[in-house]
Amino acid sequence: MYDGRITLTQFIIEEQRQFPQATGDFSGLLNDIATACKVIAHAVSRGVLEASGGNLQKHLETTANEVMLKSNVWAGHLAGLASQEMNGIQSIPAKYPRGKYLLLFDPLNGSGNLDINFMVGTIFSVLRAPDTSRKVSTKDFLQPGTEQVCAGLIQYGASTRLVMTTGNGLNGFTLDHDIGEFVLTHPAMTIPTETQVFAINASNERFWEPPIKRYVEECLAGKTGPRGKDFGMRWVSSLVAEAYRIITRGGVFLYPLDEKTREQGGRLGLLYAANPISFLIEQAGGASTTGRSRVMEVQPGELHQRAPFIFGSKSEVERIVSYHNEYAVGKEPSSYTSPLFSTRSLFRIP
Repeated sequence: MYDGRITLTQFIIEEQRQFPQATGDFSGLLNDIATACKVIAHAVSRGVLEASGGNLQKHLETTANEVMLKSNVWAGHLAGLASQEMNGIQSIPAKYPRGKYLLLFDPLNGSGNLDINFMVGTIFSVLRAPDTSRKVSTKDFLQPGTEQVCAGLIQYGASTRLVMTTGNGLNGFTLDHDIGEFVLTHPAMTIPTETQVFAINASNERFWEPPIKRYVEECLAGKTGPRGKDFGMRWVSSLVAEAYRIITRGGVFLYPLDEKTREQGGRLGLLYAANPISFLIEQAGGASTTGRSRVMEVQPGELHQRAPFIFGSKSEVERIVSYHNEYAVGKEPSSYTSPLFSTRSLFRIP
């Protein structure tokens, strides 16, 4: 404990004590991830100074990926790693001991915002290796999100914040630069059930399916519409920022299946983004869906599989699912049966 606050190290040890059979491998892995994220936070803070004249986004994506790999391959906690930035998996070199966990990560989510000095972050997911007696294979990583033993996001902004779950609720930690430790600042985080905020990329409106158009139009109708209340709309093009805002303030995020992303199965990575964020959201009392099924029950078929992703306050997610269900059986209001409703946009005066 430091200055009356619980450090991440202490928190992890206390969690480990609840399991007498624990070997310490999992606790060691979480500490290695936290250490890597401290290094990435420093690199992000100095990014434009160190990449002067070069490609800032590419420089920091590469740096963050290398830091996560180097921090986690040697300690004996992992059987393998997979990154959003790599085509295949990284097995543990023969000179290092092989562990029983698998780590998947997006090293620098939202990196397209670096040039405007906007928020970026790291997302990670931990699975158990199915068979530690052999070298890890790609198939070992293709587990549904329900098999995750841990997930987290790290937000690099005015402060560096780590939000993490091991399946026993959601807790938030803030990096104290004076002592070089994450300290518990947001225990037992929960998402408000009700909300009046939604986040969606309105420029894709012409590609949306009818259930999504129905939901957005009802929100925009405000107090005079069927919802009977005014909604605010947000979109910052950074998944870690959207997820953190929803965890702390409530709301719903929508990147649904549409005609633009249908062929590739969705927009966001299932293993590196949708599954870990879903784990966090559900542990905070929220919900996530593809629109048609629970995200964490989707069986992955490949490392870089994409998926539709809708998450946030439980009541709003359930409403969106119900609209998809009604559309599937032809029960939704007749005004929403046309693929585009009409030639009038939702965002233009008729």
